[in-house]
Amino acid sequence: MPRVPLRGRRSAGPVDEETRAHVAGTASAAAAEVAAPTAVAPDRTGAAFFDVDNTMMMGASLFWFARGLAARKYFTARDMAGFVWQQAKFRIAGNEGSADDIHAIRENGLAFVAGRPVAEIVQASEEIYDELMADRIWAGTRALAQKHLDAGQRVWLVTATPVELASIIAHRLGLTGALGTVAEVVDGKYTGRLVGELMHGPAKAEAVMALAAREGLDLTRCTAYSDSANDLPMLSLTGTAVAVNPDTELRAIARSRGWTIRDFRTGRKAAKIGVPTVAAAALSGGLVGGALALRRRNKLPFQLS
Repeated sequence: MPRVPLRGRRSAGPVDEETRAHVAGTASAAAAEVAAPTAVAPDRTGAAFFDVDNTMMMGASLFWFARGLAARKYFTARDMAGFVWQQAKFRIAGNEGSADDIHAIRENGLAFVAGRPVAEIVQASEEIYDELMADRIWAGTRALAQKHLDAGQRVWLVTATPVELASIIAHRLGLTGALGTVAEVVDGKYTGRLVGELMHGPAKAEAVMALAAREGLDLTRCTAYSDSANDLPMLSLTGTAVAVNPDTELRAIARSRGWTIRDFRTGRKAAKIGVPTVAAAALSGGLVGGALALRRRNKLPFQLS
């Protein structure tokens, strides 16, 4: 897949930390936007919002990101196996843990990159996208996004994935930008903590509303796409909702509400992405949960310096 060049960032004026955590598209959120084709009359009030994992991409972006980092010796194969196992138990149990667990995940979130320069992780993310993710983009979902672009609308990814990685995916696909989980940075290096909340569930809807207010979007003219019932707050926010490769719960809800259902999966593709899907596909906490689980299992500070 051809690389989409990064464009200059567009300043949106001063923003507070909460807005920075949710709106990647401003200069402070490190998510640039790609200029819309000049031949298309811009639709200023309509837009589309796409979930990433199992919606835009086969499996979980964070699984492939972790696999790429493991290949670069950021952590061991044993740690990677532990991450997959912990996430599989987490998803099968359907339990996001106690309030204390969620607080710990938020506070210790991205410990696996603590101490690493942002530029280093961004470079690794670029490489990992090319190596492991580019061929896993659903062609059907990509075509849906292109229809919005062709209509002059802007298109954002909305994901729990770290905003730096989400922005790279958006740029590679020629989309407008990304809303993602924001990691704290001090002196150009990650601290291992998060800014704001995880971009998951209701936080996605809040981020979309903040973006709509900033950009002057009419949410009744916007469309949201997702595979998961976890994204019902975002799907219910827009005038049009589309269930893409839906889980069982979302499929039932979509049918009951008359939402469009698009399923691009086949038996062969489902088998191909089996482990990533079961273990990490709808990671509500993303790698943050895996990092915390590994730290607890090994009783070691899971930090890289």
